[in-house]
Amino acid sequence: MYRKFLKRFLDIIISLIFILCFWWLYLIIAILVRMKLGSPVLFKQDRPGLNEKIFKMYKFRTMTDEKDKNGILLSDAERLTKFGKFLRSTSLDEIPEFFNILRGDMSLIGPRPLLVEYLNYYTDDEKKRHNVRPGISGWAQVNGRNSLSWEEKFKYDIEYVEKLSFLFDFKIVLLTIKKVLKREDISDFKEENKEIDFDKYREMEKK
Repeated sequence: MYRKFLKRFLDIIISLIFILCFWWLYLIIAILVRMKLGSPVLFKQDRPGLNEKIFKMYKFRTMTDEKDKNGILLSDAERLTKFGKFLRSTSLDEIPEFFNILRGDMSLIGPRPLLVEYLNYYTDDEKKRHNVRPGISGWAQVNGRNSLSWEEKFKYDIEYVEKLSFLFDFKIVLLTIKKVLKREDISDFKEENKEIDFDKYREMEKK
């Protein structure tokens, strides 16, 4: 009942309330991003969702478009400003994802959506992470986030899918709020954007 109907209903209600209550925050951040980082204000990227259906995930941009003398983009570290780091450390760059929730692309809680190019590398067990909608936060995120190995992250994702319930989601919400307020397990470069060396990962998995 919760998995099929109530979870989606709560996602719609919570995302609507958040957007309506914090529309002013979206506006302020959008203006600051435009002034400090340039345009477009939003970062858009294809990600796999429920049943591996591809959707566009929205975030506030956190990096500039600075290029070297040859017109090539500088490294991520060079383009990430103090303001961008602030948005990431407070997770404010993530709040446009509430529109993804409203559209049905994402859920409040679920495995974080990774890059589309990883789809062909997952084992059958790891593919279970796409049996539910991806989330803004998830079981892996409240259990270490960037400090976890990929093997641990996938295990937490699969565990979440298998144990999904209202109480489990509520627990993750509370733990997420705690981590955001304390700014725990947050790095400048979010793990979901980093390239996974699947050959190396599989070798480590065998040990």
